[in-house]
Amino acid sequence: MVVKIRLARFGRRNSPFYNIVVAHARTARNSRPLEVIGTYDPIPRPDPYDNSGQLHKDIKLDTIRAKYWVGVGAQPTDTVWRLLAMLGIMEPKYRNTEPRTPPPFPRDVIESQEAKK
Repeated sequence: MVVKIRLARFGRRNSPFYNIVVAHARTARNSRPLEVIGTYDPIPRPDPYDNSGQLHKDIKLDTIRAKYWVGVGAQPTDTVWRLLAMLGIMEPKYRNTEPRTPPPFPRDVIESQEAKK
């Protein structure tokens, strides 16, 4: 059976809090998981250990267990993949390595600029 690493939502209305869980793919979102490997708080809050005043989203993860589950073939969802990439456990999924080039100007704009000279 396929095993997934995904988020299970907890918390109140308008105040989400997620457990990062390992569960079978066909089970419900908040059903009993195989293992809870971390938590994710998406509400930005000031860090008590940082005096810069920046807001941080809290991610707590057992990295050893996360690496184990990825190693045995558990498939992270897109959101969990992004969180694991932020922590350096996985490569970012959507990395654009090509340099960006601006789109070409329309011909009539170029011709009108040359006519003004």
